[in-house]
Amino acid sequence: MQQGLRLTDERMAKVKAIFAASPELGQGNPTLTHHPMARSMCRQRRREAEALDADVPACGAPYMVPVFDPTAGHTAADARLCVDQFEFPGIPCEYPVVHVRANEAALLCQAVGKRLCDAHEWEGACAGALRPVAQEYTWGRPRDEAKQHHNVTRTPVWSYGPAKDQSLCATGSARTPGCPGGGYDKCGSNTYPAGAFPACKSAFGVFDLHGNAAEHMSLPTRPEELGTAGGMTEMKGSWFVFGSVTAHEDDCRWRAPAWHETRVMSETSHLNYHLGFRCCSDVDRPAGAARP
Repeated sequence: MQQGLRLTDERMAKVKAIFAASPELGQGNPTLTHHPMARSMCRQRRREAEALDADVPACGAPYMVPVFDPTAGHTAADARLCVDQFEFPGIPCEYPVVHVRANEAALLCQAVGKRLCDAHEWEGACAGALRPVAQEYTWGRPRDEAKQHHNVTRTPVWSYGPAKDQSLCATGSARTPGCPGGGYDKCGSNTYPAGAFPACKSAFGVFDLHGNAAEHMSLPTRPEELGTAGGMTEMKGSWFVFGSVTAHEDDCRWRAPAWHETRVMSETSHLNYHLGFRCCSDVDRPAGAARP
């Protein structure tokens, strides 16, 4: 991980300390977990598909891509946001980190020099257009009301196109027999390597926004919470058994009910065997440059 993400010793030490503080945080309970695909097969599939592993200098880290609004005439050069191509640890063909609380996800993103994504940033990375903040949040309304307004006005779209096709993504695994719906002791994290389905990507080149691990992010409730870990918890992205169990909608801009709701930085925020995250980062603007 240190070599792949080009982390300093100081940053890697912070990552190790967060993992050391949790008895569950990792790639799943090793006594129960059965990954349906090996890392080597993932690498072969990506080579055959000529899948892109990005290294964009403006993003400040490998395996991140710029996200912007092409519908407003913006290009990658205008981007002020980058997002991980892959679920954390953000390395192609590595298994996602799961059993992670939202506060741990935020701390891990910070440890590697990034931050936890806001909900509209994740949605924009998925849908292929990062829309203006004013269009994405309804400040001052209760969460259920704001969510309903957002959901009924959205246009369903998936990262890979306008029509749903779960076969394109990492949705073919299965729960551990006897898994009651959650827990480290009874549920293995039977995920695929990140990026193992090259067609399951957005127009920006972000993989596994459908299938594989579900993902933590921050849902700001006030403008000052944008781009911080100060919002409420939100979980998006379908998980790896959606080929057989459809628990909820999985299009890019669908917002969930307040499942297991806490503040992001609450020490009791939710964790589970199929729940991971990815990170975002802000692109520094040159002095005097205007924000698109």
